[in-house]
Amino acid sequence: MKEPAQEWLAQAVRQVEADPQAIHRLFPQAERRGGPGARAALLGALRGHHTVIRSLYEAGDSGERLAILTVLHELDLEGTAVALVEDALRSNDARLVAAALGPYGSAWLGDHSFRQGVLKCVFMSIPLEAVAELDRRFDAELARMLSDYAAELRAAGRPVPRDVLERI
Repeated sequence: MKEPAQEWLAQAVRQVEADPQAIHRLFPQAERRGGPGARAALLGALRGHHTVIRSLYEAGDSGERLAILTVLHELDLEGTAVALVEDALRSNDARLVAAALGPYGSAWLGDHSFRQGVLKCVFMSIPLEAVAELDRRFDAELARMLSDYAAELRAAGRPVPRDVLERI
C-alpha cells in the first residue's frame, strides 16, 4: 500500500495530466501533501504547456517560482520560458537569481542578459559556481565587465571576490 504522500502525488499527477489547469489548485500544496519533488512531478505532468507554467510562475510565491526555475531545463519548453528567467534576474531574491542562471537560463538567455545575470550574481555575493555552463558562455565582454567591476571595488578600497579574480 502506498504512503499518503505517494498516493496524493499519484492522484495529483493524474489530475494535471487530464486537466493542466488543475495544477493551479494543486501546486501550492504539493510539497506539504506530496513531499519533496512533488512540484517537479506536477510540472512534468504538464508536458510542456508553457502558458500554464508561465501563469503558475506569475501567481506563485518565491518557493513556487524557485521550484519552477529549478526544473525548467527538464521540461519541453525550448526557449518559451526565457521571460520567467529574465523576471527572476530582476528580483532581489538570491535563490531566484541563482536558479535563473541554472541550465535553462544558461542555454536560452541572450548574451547581454546572461552577462548581466552573471554580474548580478557578483553584486549579490552568489558564487559564480552557481552559474551553469559559465565556462562555455564566458566571453571577452563578460571578462571586461568583471574587470571593470573589480577595478571599481579596488578604487573604493573594497575586496574583489575570489571567483571574480579567478576569471579576469
